[in-house]
Amino acid sequence: MKRRRARIAAAATVAAAALLAGAVAVPSALADGAESSGHQDGRAEAKGAALAAARAAKAGIDWAECPKGWGLEAPVECGTVTVPVDYAKPDGRTIEIAVDRVGNTGGDEKRQGSLVYNPGGPGGSGMLFPARIPDGNELWAKAAEAYDFVGFDPRGVGHSAPLSCQDGQEFVKAPKPDPVPDTEADKRAHRKRAKEYAQGCAERSGPLLHQMTTPNTARDLDVLRAALGEKKLNYLGVSYGTYLGGVYATLFPEHVRRMVLDSIVNPSRDKIWYGVNNDQNVAFQTRWDDWKDWVAEHDDAYGIGTTAAEVQREWTKLRAQAKEEPIGGVVGPEELLGFFQSAPYYDTAWAEVAAVWSAYRGGDEEALVEAAGPDMSDVEGNAADENGNAVYNAIECSDAKWPTDWRTWNRDSERLHRDHPFLTWSNTWMNLPCATWPTKQRQAIEVGSHKLPDTLLVSSTRDAATPYPGAVELHKRLGGSRLITEKDAGSHGITNTVNPCINERVDTYLLTGRVDRKDVTCGPHATPRPETSEAKAKAHAEAARSPALP
Repeated sequence: MKRRRARIAAAATVAAAALLAGAVAVPSALADGAESSGHQDGRAEAKGAALAAARAAKAGIDWAECPKGWGLEAPVECGTVTVPVDYAKPDGRTIEIAVDRVGNTGGDEKRQGSLVYNPGGPGGSGMLFPARIPDGNELWAKAAEAYDFVGFDPRGVGHSAPLSCQDGQEFVKAPKPDPVPDTEADKRAHRKRAKEYAQGCAERSGPLLHQMTTPNTARDLDVLRAALGEKKLNYLGVSYGTYLGGVYATLFPEHVRRMVLDSIVNPSRDKIWYGVNNDQNVAFQTRWDDWKDWVAEHDDAYGIGTTAAEVQREWTKLRAQAKEEPIGGVVGPEELLGFFQSAPYYDTAWAEVAAVWSAYRGGDEEALVEAAGPDMSDVEGNAADENGNAVYNAIECSDAKWPTDWRTWNRDSERLHRDHPFLTWSNTWMNLPCATWPTKQRQAIEVGSHKLPDTLLVSSTRDAATPYPGAVELHKRLGGSRLITEKDAGSHGITNTVNPCINERVDTYLLTGRVDRKDVTCGPHATPRPETSEAKAKAHAEAARSPALP
């Protein structure tokens, strides 16, 4: 799920890649009773969604060449779909949802419809997904024969009425304060920043902020389905996209045809979203430890340490040096974490992060500064980063209840930091705007349906961003689901990773609808190999400037 912002282009996510969008608030409240039950939330919204879908089915999508500034080249086509801001008021304000596609490669005789993609976040853009067809991505070649690949910017993201809570240049300005507080004064300063960010959302955004929820995004997804001319939805969701898929399956079970959910968020109402983020802190520490073991195993390539304990000591030393004197004037502990957390996110980043660190230890400061520091000349990219952070907060802060008493946050953060220091405090500050969020916080929807066709769930046991128990929980809630477990692996977004045990089953399901009679456990995909050259380190640093979402 999103989200910590991984700076290395990994699984295209989470990934990388995704553009994220921002949120904003207004002082009006939702219609009385809307989404209060947490299930089938509100008759008015259900009627509004049906009306919006009927209108979209009639209007369709006017596909055309993508706008030049979007960076999407032919054969990718772009269009928009109109959705209500508030589904309880379908004749009220509307926004345009940006969507793109590439047609299937197998002709009319093999075509099975559209495959709609969401990469995670909340706040990730799926607009790069269709390019997998012209790029010749072998993992998706069989699916591409049968499906048009369709991506979209969810509400508030990218080209779909983007939200913002803070100026993008100010948002990326570095170095930021060390996320690990030394004193109570440090904590007060972080709390002040979080509160100001939440206030900025209220000041910089309009009525859409009040309607930034996962159920509303799921309704948008159903309107998109109708606009595509599809009676039922074929959907691929990664990370937060799995929660969106679970909510969609809850609200629209009769509209599901094929659904693949990869790297699964725990949908329990007890976990969304405060508990989910606390569980992340534990899982990130576990995967960070895995990476240290790997770096030590390849000390001949990187020269950082021959044991995990030595690698940790070097990390602690690097962090302390950056705190005392930011590297290149801009890379402090927070910026280091923003780059190094790519390794726990995706093992495809293991060699990249280690190579940049090794190059720095060899005297190449530039590689680390380029990888971890902001690019203040990239005004558009920085605005996109802030947009993503704003949408992340807008969705998570509105979907569910959050603690409002600082003592709860402080107690849990202190407890988790003791044994899981890699991410805990940084995660706390990222989510703390939810403690003072300026719009109504709903009760989380009760995800689950037993009216579904077979669905396919895929998760790895050592995933840091979406810990494995979430997959088990969603599996129990979706009738007819099959779970593929990748054992002893931990990369995020594994359907885009080479593992024939998984890839072949995903293809079979998408092409035929068939799943195994029982759940399946697969071995891990191949362990990364070290990369050591200075040139590669610089190349990876440059690649790290791209948005990365799974």
